Amino acid sequence: MGQHLHTLGLGAILGALAALPFLGINDFYLQILFTIGVNYIAAAGLNVLVGYAGQKSLGHAGLFAVGAYTAAIASADFGIGAWTSIGLAAITGAVFGLVIAAPSVRVSGPSLAMVTIGFGIVVEKIVTEWTDIFKGQAGIYGIAAPTFLGKSFTNLHWVIFVGLLSVGLHLLFRSLLSGRFGRAFMAVQLAEPAAESVGISVVRAKTLAFVISAITCALAGALVAQQNQYFNSDFITFNLSIFLLVVVIFGGSGSLYGPLLGAVVLTLLDAWLARWPALQHFTYGALLLFALYLMPNGLAGALSRFFPARSNMAAKPAASGALVAAFTPGNSGAPLLAVSGLYKAYGGIIPVKEVSFEISPGKVHALIGPNGAGKTTLLNLISGHVPEDRGSVIFEGKDITGLPANRVASAGISRTFQNLKLFGHLSALDNVLIGAHLHVGTGIASALLGTPGNRRAETKAREDALALLDELGLGARAFDPANSLPYGLQRRLEIARALASRPRLLLLDEPAAGLNPQETRELGEVIRRIQAAGITILLIEHHMDLVMGISDHVLVLDYGEKIAEGAPEAIRRDPKVIAAYLGVEEAA
Repeated sequence: MGQHLHTLGLGAILGALAALPFLGINDFYLQILFTIGVNYIAAAGLNVLVGYAGQKSLGHAGLFAVGAYTAAIASADFGIGAWTSIGLAAITGAVFGLVIAAPSVRVSGPSLAMVTIGFGIVVEKIVTEWTDIFKGQAGIYGIAAPTFLGKSFTNLHWVIFVGLLSVGLHLLFRSLLSGRFGRAFMAVQLAEPAAESVGISVVRAKTLAFVISAITCALAGALVAQQNQYFNSDFITFNLSIFLLVVVIFGGSGSLYGPLLGAVVLTLLDAWLARWPALQHFTYGALLLFALYLMPNGLAGALSRFFPARSNMAAKPAASGALVAAFTPGNSGAPLLAVSGLYKAYGGIIPVKEVSFEISPGKVHALIGPNGAGKTTLLNLISGHVPEDRGSVIFEGKDITGLPANRVASAGISRTFQNLKLFGHLSALDNVLIGAHLHVGTGIASALLGTPGNRRAETKAREDALALLDELGLGARAFDPANSLPYGLQRRLEIARALASRPRLLLLDEPAAGLNPQETRELGEVIRRIQAAGITILLIEHHMDLVMGISDHVLVLDYGEKIAEGAPEAIRRDPKVIAAYLGVEEAA
């Protein structure tokens, strides 16, 4: 939805909340409105985890219980005020979000589902069996509700409070997810290696998503406990985890408005089906299957066809010479990169065997060799995507051996991939903005609040990204989805994304693969312009005309060993290189 519709929607919700005291709505309908708000609060955070970071969780009932019991025990057992109890519930939720994230961020697929299910089951068993503290099915009574002007909340007050809280959370998430953190979450979901290659820590991004979802879910639990002034273990079931996940997926995961649509529709449906409990569970399962197979983008995706997104084609024109202006040539003295004794083995297969070489700054270095020579493995070792068995990698005088890929990228090494790893459903502009992740200097607090500093940083990043796209001949396609571009432009876009991280060393893994002769010539010109901007390049390529035409220095691998290096003309005539590529005739 556009800004105009968003403003109208917020105005309508705030107007409805202001009019509630004059409408004479009875407690039954007020309870339904309260439940819609609570379900939205829980689902909005879960949407960050599921829809943006791509981490499916089936244990959020446990986090709901954490918030509810924190508020209940703080109030009933320790006499802590209701407002303070809400804050404590959010803090406790964040702590347990870290606890569940620790094992979850390192697994995926069925393993991730099992970890989150296990967490939910453990919490359910604890609150049921540990009756001395949690009181089991008997429950905790006397939970204090918040007061306003000395009076305890009525059902009307609860609806207004939860409505305002929901609006506030929506605005916070809208600001957060439209900036660098939202792009990082999407990058992690779509292509983890590519996200790491531009400096995004996959572990940190997933952990942040878990913590955000845990805070909102715990907050929802605290509100339910305080509104009921009673809470017991019957509230905490696996069905609650399923319900929250269905709210997100059916409403439209990955959409800001999906949790709201899902909360409204499913809460009303749940109230209508309350008289048939068995039918409730069947309906949730049916809706989940329906959403997954027939409406994969949920209600929000279906409605978005009536509110098409407007591409900002009136963006600020890109400045000429942006590529050259963005980089400064390095010091031509010491080697930029020094690789010594690098070794990697997979059982009996040794793709990299005691390889040593140096990269001089400001030059194009080519890495060539027959298929299976170990070239890509060597790039993976340098860029941190694969750990070495032994050897060292020194970059700009600093030892980066064994560092993960995101830290190698932050040190100043970026790369492309042999098989394209674009964020296909995102625009070309968003791909480049993801590449600039390290250089959009905003923290989580400023991103949530949408501070002027955050807006300035985002505007500057957008202008730089548009300038870079224009410099590489992609300016006219900036707002097109990356997977809709011709293959040659996709290759160039991946280079643009790598350049957005402002590397001193750019690793290109077969950038001309699949290109026609014209596109290959254009790629050569692009590489020359990148070199002219002061960026050092290490290039893997099989197009010998391209290699010999643009390279200053050539390294040759064969069966994991370096067999030659030197100037292109010397390599062209080297007998070992000729033998590696063409073979030699054995004597009779």
